[in-house]
Amino acid sequence: MSTSRRGGSRRPDRPARPRPAQQPAQDRDVHVADGVRLQKVLAQAGLGSRRKCEELIAKGHVEVDGVLVTELGVRIDPATAVVHVDGMRVQLDASKLTLAVNKPYGVVSTMSDPEGRPTLADLVKDRPERLFHVGRLDADSEGLLLLTNDGELANRLSHPSYEVPKTYLVTVTGGEVYPRIGKQLLDGVELEDGPARLDAFKVVQAIEGQTMVEVVLHEGRNRIVRRMFDAVGRPVTRLVRTRIGPIALGDLRPGRSRVLGRTELGSLMGAVDL
Repeated sequence: MSTSRRGGSRRPDRPARPRPAQQPAQDRDVHVADGVRLQKVLAQAGLGSRRKCEELIAKGHVEVDGVLVTELGVRIDPATAVVHVDGMRVQLDASKLTLAVNKPYGVVSTMSDPEGRPTLADLVKDRPERLFHVGRLDADSEGLLLLTNDGELANRLSHPSYEVPKTYLVTVTGGEVYPRIGKQLLDGVELEDGPARLDAFKVVQAIEGQTMVEVVLHEGRNRIVRRMFDAVGRPVTRLVRTRIGPIALGDLRPGRSRVLGRTELGSLMGAVDL
């Protein structure tokens, strides 16, 4: 593996997780006699007009429970069916919601706080849904958090076996970080709760005794980024999470939130094999 002046990456490609054995498609019938027509389900999920959804089915873009469906008369149960369009999972439950939130500095990553500090609930108090946060950021860290009422999605995103990568912009002091410090972090450092290493490291800017770096890692241990940089003598002065898997913070302003779009949500679900 080689590294450049800008940084490097040491994480190998994650091997594909084995999927449960499935009955051959030709032997399975996904039609549910008292279900809802597939094109209607797709239209209600926001994939376009009924006619557009009929075209998607007829042209072979739609799978139900792993079976390619091209007949327009197929009915399904939206409560149990798993539908993919062009390989991307479609959320059929209109009651499920996932938000991207830009957590400002000083806000604690809880929905309530006995000490009266500002919480994530304050950022989404206009939402009627009962939401819970996926992972957390320290009060003195900023950036992207996900809030959802989809328990299965939240569980998978939080489970270490899915290794969802997270990207951070980190500002540090204490001297230069390239190449020695970057190599140390990519190779791994020893923390009090075990070894840890970055998946990727890139210098973004170095000016007036401070260096901004972009780092990627898939672990979610408490304050792990700050502790890793402390371990190499480069204390963090600012930390902003900019990405969780396929979801980017983008230009979302601090304290604001937005509902994930259909494509974003499908990509996120795909990242955890939903």
